[in-house]
This record gives sequence, C-alpha cells and structure tokens, in this order.
Amino acid sequence: MSTLSNLGGTDDRQENRKHHLIALDVDGTLVDHEGSMTEEVRDSVRAAVQAGHDVIIATGRSLGATLPVIELLGITRGHAVCSNGGVTLRIDTTLAEGFEVIDRVTFDPKPALLALRDRLPSAKYALEDDRGRFLSTESFQDASFGSDAQSVDFEEMLESRAVRVVVFSTDSSAEEFGAAVASIGLHGVTYSVGWTAWLDIAASGVTKATALEALRRRLGTDQDLTVAIGDGRNDIEMLQWAGRGVAMGQAPDEVRSVASEVTGSVFDDGAAKVLRSLV
Repeated sequence: MSTLSNLGGTDDRQENRKHHLIALDVDGTLVDHEGSMTEEVRDSVRAAVQAGHDVIIATGRSLGATLPVIELLGITRGHAVCSNGGVTLRIDTTLAEGFEVIDRVTFDPKPALLALRDRLPSAKYALEDDRGRFLSTESFQDASFGSDAQSVDFEEMLESRAVRVVVFSTDSSAEEFGAAVASIGLHGVTYSVGWTAWLDIAASGVTKATALEALRRRLGTDQDLTVAIGDGRNDIEMLQWAGRGVAMGQAPDEVRSVASEVTGSVFDDGAAKVLRSLV
C-alpha cells in the first residue's frame, strides 16, 4: 500500500488521458459527517466529468438521498449505485424524473430480522422495500433514507421484499453492537457495520463492487482503468475490486489495509487530490 504522491510525469499524463471509471463513496469521502461538501471536492468531481471519465456515485444512501448529491455535482448523464449495490440508476436529465432504475436487487429479510430482534430486542429497524419506500419501527429517520419513513409494526416489515435493511441501536457502543451482530451469524445476506451501532444489510453477494462490475462490463471499461475512493467498511469490496482503490485518510485500519493507496482525510479534501491526478 502506498500513500498518494504528487503525480505529473509523461507516463502519468498519458494515463490520465485514458477513459476511467471512477467510483465515489459519498459520506466520509465527498461530504464530511456534517453532510458538507467543499468547493474543491465539487469542482474536482466536475473536472473529472468534463475530462470524459465515467464518474459514478457509489453509496450506501438510498435513491432519494443520492439524487441531491448528483444534482449538486452537476452530473447530467451516467450511472449511480445506491443502497450499497442494491439499486443502480441510469442518469439522464432528458428523462421525466432525470433517471431510471436499471437494476433493483431484493431479498426476503424475514430470517435476518427475526435473528436480529432476538439478539437486539431494543434496536430500531428500517427497511427499503421493492417500491422504494422506507418502512420503520418506532420513530426512525436518517438522512441516508432520502424520504420519510413510514411507521409499521415489525410483523408487516417481515412480509416485505427488501432492497436494504438498516438496524440501529441507541443502547450499545459500536464495539458492543458489532460483537452482537457477529455472534448472530447472519446467513443469506451481505452486511456491514458502520462507524456507530449501525448495520446495513443487502441481498446475499450484493455490494457496491458487484453493481460496479456490472456497470464496468456495460461500459466496456478495462479493469485496470477503474478507480474507487471510499472510507467505510461497506467500501472494502469496492476498493478491492478497483484497479486503483484509494482509502480516505480517516478510514479505519481494516479499510486502509485493502487499499492500494491512502489519500488525505475528508477534512483535507483527500478525494479531490485523487481526482485532480486524473485530469
């Protein structure tokens, strides 16, 4: 693993003229944990788009929370990956809604939900269903949903088809929560534990990387011309998948260890430094 350095030789300039697929995480990468994006980050993304690269937002956020980021960045055509790979969009501002869903991967959440409730009875649960709605137990809202959650009882949630399940505990530390989730031994799903006592669940085998690989093949991009930047545990597969996987400076050790490079933190516009090296 190397630290991102100043690039600028002849070979590098020739490489930068090639058409890259650039996958960008949002929270902790493009925006800080207050949800703020700097002008430098925004301008560097726009520069990469103008240079002809395929810039793809790849986020754990749901569709409704991803669209404002796409709009802020001025991306009018291309693709985006939402819900940790569960939903893939084609962006085209000439369409009625400005996008279309080209893939939505659902699963039966019942076994995982029952196992989790047994081990974490006081946790809060939310579910993104196959119609894009968010269903939740109790009062459970988060900016990553992109829409108001509809309150339902747990039994109704069990009967839904899910794109994404979110579990949040206010009674546990991140370490305690992670240990509890690990002890459950969830099967038939893909999951990642966040910075806090937060769990994201998707269909088995579905990650940002699986959705990005499908787009890479669709676009015909060489694997060695793929770039990914992220900071979270849900970015690990994406960083391993990319020809150039870059971890943000504040990423935990397990994320940094799988990256081929480490850039500056989100507070130092680390993503912008990588993007500037490609234009």
